[in-house]
Amino acid sequence: MAPRLTAAPPDADRSHWRDQHLMPATRSWTPDRSNALLFFLPALILGVFFLLPLLGIVIRSFFYNGAGLGNYRRILTDTGTLRSLLYTFETALIVTIASLILSYPVAFVVNRARRGVLNLAMAVIIIPFWTSSVVRTYAWIVFLQRHGILNEVFLYLGLISRPLKLMNSGIGTQIAMIHIMLPFMLLPLLSAMRSIDQNLLRAAAVLGANPIRQFLYVFLPLSLSGVAAGCLLVFISSLGFYVTPALIGGPNMMVAVLIEQQASRLLDWPLASALATILLAVTCVLFFAYEAAIRRLQGGRAIGEA
Repeated sequence: MAPRLTAAPPDADRSHWRDQHLMPATRSWTPDRSNALLFFLPALILGVFFLLPLLGIVIRSFFYNGAGLGNYRRILTDTGTLRSLLYTFETALIVTIASLILSYPVAFVVNRARRGVLNLAMAVIIIPFWTSSVVRTYAWIVFLQRHGILNEVFLYLGLISRPLKLMNSGIGTQIAMIHIMLPFMLLPLLSAMRSIDQNLLRAAAVLGANPIRQFLYVFLPLSLSGVAAGCLLVFISSLGFYVTPALIGGPNMMVAVLIEQQASRLLDWPLASALATILLAVTCVLFFAYEAAIRRLQGGRAIGEA
C-alpha cells in the first residue's frame, strides 16, 4: 500500500507543516548544543585531574587523624602556624596594594599612547611572562644580597655605612613578588581602560569639568572593574606564592612554604591538607565577592546610563 500523504496547507502555514511532516524527529543542530559537546571533554579532564584531587585534599583535612575539625584546631592553637597564615595574608595585601599603586599610572599613560608606542608598551608588559619566575627570583637574589648590586651602589654613593639586610627578610620577598605580579595587575587595568568610551570624557569636558574632575568622576569609576579584577588576581596568586618566598626567605614562612614543609619533610599530610583547604576557601570567598561586586557595579552603571 502506498504511503498516505496529507495535503499541504496554504502558504501561510506551509513552513509549520513542513517541520511537522517532512523533517526528521531528531533535534536539530544548534550552536548551544555544539558548545555543550565541545565543553564535555575539557570538563571531564578538569573534573578528573583537578576537582577530584581538590576534593581528596578537603576530605583528608577532615577525616585523617580523627574525623572532625581536629586539624583546623591544631592550626588555630599553634602559634607558629597561625603566624604563618597571618603573614601570608599581610604579604598578599601589601603586594596587591603596591602593585595597584605602581600599575595604575603606568596603565593610564599606556592607554593614552599612540598605536606604535602602545604596541611597544604591550610587548614590554607581556615579555616577562616568557621568563620563568625562578629566573626572575634569582635575578633579585643577585640584586638584593649582602654584596649585591643595590648594596654596592648605596655603599659607593655613601648613602649607607654598612650593607642593608634585604635577603631573608620580608621586604626582599615583597619586592620580588611585586615585580613578578605587576603584569597581572597591568593587563586587567589596560583592558578596562581601553573599553572606556572616550566620548564620555569629551562630554565631561564640554560640560566644564577640568582634567582632574574628568578623571575622578568619569575615568576612575569606569576603570574600577579592572582594578577589582587585577586586585583579585594578584591577591589570590600571592596567597599561593611558593618559589620567591622559598628562595629569598624571611622571618616568617608563607603558607605555601609551610604546606611543602608539612607534606614533604614532616609527612603531616592532614595538616598540610587543612592549610590548603583554608587557602581554597579564601579563594572561593574572594571570587564570589568579586562576582557580586562586579554585578553591583554593572547594575549601577546600567541605571546611570538609563
